[in-house]
Amino acid sequence: MSIAHEKYYVPHQSHWPIVGALAMLFIGYGAALLVIQSSAGRFPFGSLLLIVGFLILFAMLFGWFSNVIEESTSGLYSAQMDRSFRQGMVWFIFSEIMFFAAFFGALFYTRMISVPWLGGASNNVMTGEILWPHFDAVWPLVKTPGGTETQAMPWAGIPLYNTLILLASSITLQFAHIGIEKGRYLQVGFFMMLTIVLGLLFLGFQGYEYIHAYDDLGLRLDSGVYGNTFFLLTGFHGLHVTLGTIFIIVVFLRILVNNTFTTNRHFAFQAAAWYWHFVDVVWLTLFVFVYVL
Repeated sequence: MSIAHEKYYVPHQSHWPIVGALAMLFIGYGAALLVIQSSAGRFPFGSLLLIVGFLILFAMLFGWFSNVIEESTSGLYSAQMDRSFRQGMVWFIFSEIMFFAAFFGALFYTRMISVPWLGGASNNVMTGEILWPHFDAVWPLVKTPGGTETQAMPWAGIPLYNTLILLASSITLQFAHIGIEKGRYLQVGFFMMLTIVLGLLFLGFQGYEYIHAYDDLGLRLDSGVYGNTFFLLTGFHGLHVTLGTIFIIVVFLRILVNNTFTTNRHFAFQAAAWYWHFVDVVWLTLFVFVYVL
């Protein structure tokens, strides 16, 4: 009996967690500086920190994935380790659900409680008049208390195209999953490549949407609560699409260069698929409650 089946494998100490924490520090601090400095009209030094943070994050993901792949192909993982990976991925996706639930909760609280309250609901007529005279309790709020006006992003056009793109990407990834379960690796590679292209296309359309929102609609982060919720929800979702695309690219390259997956042992592919389908479900919810309703 091999060592991998006799005991649970405990990996050596790794520097990748601290590298990931450093990347998130640069990303968070850079994003905050970018918003503050852009609104103040100064040189956006935060953008440089943001780029550095993402570069460190990509290096961390590549390095950590490489270590895990090497440990797996070396026969160090047992069945218990495989179950641990699955449980870890499930809890990770659950934490992501809670993450987006917080932002959707803020959106629902604003729309269902704060906006009607400012409009005089629940006998708060005088309070509403004091806080925001002549307030029009409709959503989206395209006017701030300071008089800044913007336009709402319509659901037709780019948002609808991106919805169709992500739905198509889930289908192509499912065909790739069927291929790997049947050992048809040509099918796996083809449909994974299509999924990657669709993911990149989604990100390209979202970048164009942001340019359109900024230049043509006057929709920005400082455009009141509507601008805040719009960019936070769509922006964080775009970040998750980026990470999911990187995840799928890593698995695709692993299959292309040195395929060690079998019809019964391919959890790395499954984890990428779980994450991608989760991202798609989040987008469908986001599309309905941010764009349509």
